[in-house]
Amino acid sequence: MKNKTSVVPREGEAQPSRCPDNSAFKQQRLPAWKPQLTIGSVLSSFFLTGAFCLTVGVCLVLSANSVREVQIDYSDKCSNCTKLRENSSNWNKECHCSINFTLKEDILGDVFMYYGLQNFYQNHRRYVKSRSDAQLLGRNVNIQRSYCTPFSTYRNGTPMAPCGAIANSMFNDTIDLFYNYNSSMIQVPLLKTGNSWWTDKNVKFRNPESSNLSAAFAGTARPPYWQKPAYLLDEEDERNNGYVNDDFIIWMRVSAFATFRNLYRRLRRVRRFAEGLPAGNYTFKISYNFPVTKFKGRKHVILSTVVWSGGSNPFLGIAYLVSGTAATLAGFVITGIHLKLRKKKTYFQKQ
Repeated sequence: MKNKTSVVPREGEAQPSRCPDNSAFKQQRLPAWKPQLTIGSVLSSFFLTGAFCLTVGVCLVLSANSVREVQIDYSDKCSNCTKLRENSSNWNKECHCSINFTLKEDILGDVFMYYGLQNFYQNHRRYVKSRSDAQLLGRNVNIQRSYCTPFSTYRNGTPMAPCGAIANSMFNDTIDLFYNYNSSMIQVPLLKTGNSWWTDKNVKFRNPESSNLSAAFAGTARPPYWQKPAYLLDEEDERNNGYVNDDFIIWMRVSAFATFRNLYRRLRRVRRFAEGLPAGNYTFKISYNFPVTKFKGRKHVILSTVVWSGGSNPFLGIAYLVSGTAATLAGFVITGIHLKLRKKKTYFQKQ
């Protein structure tokens, strides 16, 4: 083995320096800004933040309260249909009910119709994962390897289209609105399309490529709880069928809470309804298909307007008010502590 020899500098030779280079970065001479936190700057930041949050919060709350909304619970008002739907063997039997209500004032502007569900939990992990995004993009995939089980294939091996628990439980009540005018009923024109997000409609959902949509779904079957196959969801508009149906797309965006509402229709502002919904007597005609008694749920239909801040949910405004109040109170507390300490300092200086 060779011995390692250390290099010893000769007399008169300069030893190598271990100091960093003489640069602004390595010697920490770069220009920097160090804020000087004085009592004036601290209190100003707290009070300005509080004033800003309180102002925005008041505007948001007032805006949310200005939304016109009519909400009707029809779970019990359609009691005959509710009892019919308790028995799953009656899935192919139609049941209709009517609900009358009165608008005392005009609802001007754009009017949106929502359906609301209560006590329906869509946030269960297995429920959220029970879908095939590849299938919803129109691709030919083996759904038996997806998370759609047990709603993937029938016993005879026929695949479901669309598959999964989310699609199978799709809300399928049909709600029509009628205006009672001079002893006659005028159907309120409602828009079925244009209600879903653009990214969902054009990016996340696509139909299989085929000249005929029914041929594209050949060899598949509808989910067990559906009354129609996917290519017949909207018999009035061929472009609103299959995986790109607006009602289907909206339902597939699951909610994080047990009580939620989904957009169902928009008012088509034409003729008598060009300015909105006039005051008067109205009737909801509902084809009752979606059962809720098994999970002790409730169903609502909502007519609502929107404002610049959104719908009637005041949560964001309340959050701003709480933040602004906390910042303002913190400013007053800091002011009190500062005055108390300054008096003590002055007292001891005099002593």
